[in-house]
Amino acid sequence: MAPAEPNAPPFRPKGEIPHFAEERVGWRGYIEWEKYPEKKKQVAEILKRYDFPDPPEFQLVPLPKTNPVLTGERWKQYHYACGLGYMPQFSWETVLKEKAEDMIHVLQFPYNGEAPGERLISKELTDNKDHFVRNHGGIPDIDADAFTLDITGAVNNPRRFTLAELQDEKVFPRQTNIVTLQCSGTRRIEQIHEYPGDGDELINAPWGEGAISTARWTGVSLKKVIKACGGLKDGADNIEFFGADTYFKKGQVYNYVVSVPWRKVKVNEVLLAWEMNGQPLPKIHGYPLRALVYGYIGARSTKWLYEVRAITRPSAAPVQRKEYLYYTPQIGKQNAKYSNGFSIQDMPVSSAIISPKDMDQIIHDGKISLAGWAYSGGGHWPVRVEVSGDGGSVWYEVPYQNMSTKYYHAWRTWKMDLPVDAEGWLEFCVRTWDNAMNTQPTFVRSAWNWDLHVTSSAHRVKIYSINRSRPTTAARLKQIEERGESILPITLPLHFDLETDEEYEAEMERRAWRDPLE
Repeated sequence: MAPAEPNAPPFRPKGEIPHFAEERVGWRGYIEWEKYPEKKKQVAEILKRYDFPDPPEFQLVPLPKTNPVLTGERWKQYHYACGLGYMPQFSWETVLKEKAEDMIHVLQFPYNGEAPGERLISKELTDNKDHFVRNHGGIPDIDADAFTLDITGAVNNPRRFTLAELQDEKVFPRQTNIVTLQCSGTRRIEQIHEYPGDGDELINAPWGEGAISTARWTGVSLKKVIKACGGLKDGADNIEFFGADTYFKKGQVYNYVVSVPWRKVKVNEVLLAWEMNGQPLPKIHGYPLRALVYGYIGARSTKWLYEVRAITRPSAAPVQRKEYLYYTPQIGKQNAKYSNGFSIQDMPVSSAIISPKDMDQIIHDGKISLAGWAYSGGGHWPVRVEVSGDGGSVWYEVPYQNMSTKYYHAWRTWKMDLPVDAEGWLEFCVRTWDNAMNTQPTFVRSAWNWDLHVTSSAHRVKIYSINRSRPTTAARLKQIEERGESILPITLPLHFDLETDEEYEAEMERRAWRDPLE
């Protein structure tokens, strides 16, 4: 299916559409909000004029079978109202230019997309065109030669760096690591299907198993850049990242801002990256510079990074304080507060079955081939992957030879031929153990949370087993083939009788018919 073009939303301006000048020459699509409270106040007044459409309901009703699945009309209208109506079109053009043609567009604007699963796990490193994208606003277009990065806040010597200065190997040794990024919404569709939750203003996108990817990233350790600024002042224990994209929350406008603790920076696990798989960052992935935070949720790896600020507490910005929170299963719309959830940082151990897919019907000879990925954040790595063909009672270990290379901060892909004797509907599931002996909750309900983050339970797919090694099944398959029919899909009735009258009566004689003699 060809992806839809971003329709201009039915937006009628109330009064003159404002013009907010772009902050710098060569920085298209970047409006600085954080330094100008008066501009933020003006936007809040503008947004009050409009009755924007409600977020779409897609949890209690079937999701549309379209690509993109959701279009983000509400978010587009926010941008139109603030004079940023060009951003949806430019962002979509960038998607079409930089991403694979068959990308699964989960949300058109701001763009969220994942690659088809089979191709995603076909390589240890994900091609740039297939790497998942989770954006929170439009895509800025920044010239590398106009780019600067400010190091501010509680540092001893605040400085501004050009990209060329950061790339000067005489000053800053380069660091290259293979790192997996994972959205905390990966596999959210499973929670939605079983127990719907918060729809969120931005839309908690209905991700499948593809909101995870792995690349070789090159840049400079943020620790070394801060050292070049004389280090931190006493009391500074968090590092705040500012991204050039525009973000909205409950009638207010912001730049994208998050933070990580200084301890994460100190161990050289925060990279200022300008290269992805040996190529300059694509625009959609943060060109010309982004943060890369190893083992944390993808939301902390800020794209289009323009400022790094040392602070004494975690960021008060809404993405850090009010979002990406993990609640207990008894917290919901009736009682949720920002303070009764905890901030998600390290990604837990997780895994997925990519092949076969849920509801597949498989003809086999006693074994079914499975393949997928396994990951653990926070500096842990997958040690063992186990699969089950009966919903989680009996587990089989994936042979270590069938798992990809171990890295400190990356996934492992895996494959296995699972012994399967049973026929009919079966439930396959997978779980992973990491080097700290962490594993996954068994059921979705165990890990359900109001914001629908971190679906870390054992991933499950239902398949219909047709075991050709069983004589009666082999005979039926031969019958079907001789008549030029197919057993698939199983829901389509056969066009011939299942047995002749003579066969029926002979078999019933052997079974002593239906009723007892006395």
